[in-house]
Amino acid sequence: MATPYTAEEHHFIHRVGWLRAAVLGANDGIVSTASLLIGVASAAVDRSGVLLAGVAGLAAGAMSMAAGEYVSVSSQADTERADLEIERKALEDWPGIELQELADIYVARGVDAETARTVAKQLMARDALGAHARDELGLTEISKARPFQAAISSASSFTAGAILPLLAASLAPMSVATPLIAAVSLVALALLGYASASAGGANKLPAVFRVVFWGAAAMVATGLIGRLFGTIV
Repeated sequence: MATPYTAEEHHFIHRVGWLRAAVLGANDGIVSTASLLIGVASAAVDRSGVLLAGVAGLAAGAMSMAAGEYVSVSSQADTERADLEIERKALEDWPGIELQELADIYVARGVDAETARTVAKQLMARDALGAHARDELGLTEISKARPFQAAISSASSFTAGAILPLLAASLAPMSVATPLIAAVSLVALALLGYASASAGGANKLPAVFRVVFWGAAAMVATGLIGRLFGTIV
């Protein structure tokens, strides 16, 4: 039986700004820290050496994620501001051309020419720059670049993710440290995939599979490298 329709629709797109950075940070925190710990532990290093490597990896990774997100999203914000300035100048110099340009956009979307021009006039009378930013450039409040939000979200989630394999490494006997770190990290990745899919309204099984698969691949690779170089040394 179909669910009765209601006028209130629950959408998820408004979460995309922070959700992307948070998922990226948490995933990277779990995978990179667990892989580092497993690689060092596989090289027959003692517990203090493993934990030192893990803490250093956490600190470096969190700062790197924050800096990387801030710089990349700031670049996006700079481009947005530059495009808005170009549009602002065009609206001052050629308002008639810009009006027709906006109307043509609506016509291309299926609106008849007369209605499109009327709508374009009304929107430009209220907020000309906002109308062109949204319908010509594709810039909205939801997609707006927020460097600080992205940096804080990414660094915080990286730290939260990295703490889990670190706790496993600090509590597990060294004889079984590698499998326990891997197990805890894979469970954490599965939960992250499930939570991120739930927050974004997406299919949960593919989300869980992809984070667990790539996380496991990274851990296997670093474990083999650690064992190889540990044996050579």
